[in-house]
Amino acid sequence: MNHANVAFFIPHLGCRHRCSFCNQRSISGVQDIITPRQVSDALREAVCRMGDRVREAEIAFFGGSFTALPRRTMIDYLKAAAPFLKEGFGGIRLSTRPDAIDSEVLDILFQYGVTSVELGAQSMDDRVLSLNGRGHTAFQVKQASYLIQERGFSLGLQMMTGLYGSSLETDRDTAHQLMELKPDTVRIYPTIVVEGTYLSNLWREGRYQPQSLWEAVELCAQLMEEFETKGIRVIRVGLHAGGDVENGMLCGPWHPAFGELCENRRFLHRALDVLKDNCVPKGCVTLGVHPSDLSKMIGQKRQNVDKLRQIGYDSKVIGKTDIPKGTVQLL
Repeated sequence: MNHANVAFFIPHLGCRHRCSFCNQRSISGVQDIITPRQVSDALREAVCRMGDRVREAEIAFFGGSFTALPRRTMIDYLKAAAPFLKEGFGGIRLSTRPDAIDSEVLDILFQYGVTSVELGAQSMDDRVLSLNGRGHTAFQVKQASYLIQERGFSLGLQMMTGLYGSSLETDRDTAHQLMELKPDTVRIYPTIVVEGTYLSNLWREGRYQPQSLWEAVELCAQLMEEFETKGIRVIRVGLHAGGDVENGMLCGPWHPAFGELCENRRFLHRALDVLKDNCVPKGCVTLGVHPSDLSKMIGQKRQNVDKLRQIGYDSKVIGKTDIPKGTVQLL
């Protein structure tokens, strides 16, 4: 999931709706609105600090609905960022709403060197979208995705699990519909209840129950596997740690290393598949992985080893350089 950004958060700018789950000043840790001048200054400093690594990074605008900004404001941000593409940045990435994409705005983005557009789809169930105040439909997600791809931009899609009114089935269906759109990248965010949101009121009234941590980990691990099997890169799972996330959070499947937990769970599934496929009787087993995958197979706080022991396998995990990364072998 390695992906580098020099990111600027513009909380609620351009947002036409206040979604049930959203308090972006808490989520991003940003309280003040960044100016185009501050964008230029930060990018200038990043070029000096990063050196050649700048070529591995993108300039990114997250947090609001970038293409729903007043045109002058949007262009001012783009003008601040575009000159730094000549310094080696790989492109400009931005996030926006599906109903804020049309041919005119895509022409502007192309003019200023934008390379990637991410859509906050969140769900592909119209009932769930309505319950959570999204203000757009699943059809608009599809329509915007087609326009973005047709214009030659890299398409990113964002989904959420455990939204108000959703279920395991609707979450899976959302993922499968997003796969059909063939995005280049995906982000998966389990729903967290944050203070100051409509969702926090629903939770206090007993009308909303978030996923447990391990329900979210299990689902997201499975979805990651499915997306990547389709050749779609999962570049983020779970909210970033830091900022005011922990302070503003009331409940939900939050963990500062949520993505790591999901990777651990994927390796546990692979180990179980190997044991099942080889009809291995319970007892002592030795599993092999690439050395770079040792911690993923062992699991955080040895959770995977403990889980295998609970079902009857006393496992030893060995790193071997001749084992392909991402795979588990029976030794």
